[in-house]
Amino acid sequence: MLDVDPTGLGLEFGGSAVVGGVLGFATKQIAKLLAIIVGVELMAVRYLESQEIVTVDWSRLSAGLLETGDRAQEGVHWLVSALSMVAVGAGFASGFLIGYHRG
Repeated sequence: MLDVDPTGLGLEFGGSAVVGGVLGFATKQIAKLLAIIVGVELMAVRYLESQEIVTVDWSRLSAGLLETGDRAQEGVHWLVSALSMVAVGAGFASGFLIGYHRG
């Protein structure tokens, strides 16, 4: 018999929604900060290159960004584990999107 606890699923969903919201908000703030830092560094490198202080091979530098890797997916064997995982994933994803949007 399948033993599914709706209260437990609700708590998992709510808890992961809160964690996702906090992480979504923090992610957006960190992404803004990183964008500023990367932009300043890129401007500095371009300035140094224009002054002929450094030489940058831009095609070699960006070559590693085009590679992608294959990831294997593992199957979940129990329905209860799957329901728990869906509850946590849905809660986290919805909270993350709300936190990211509000950030």
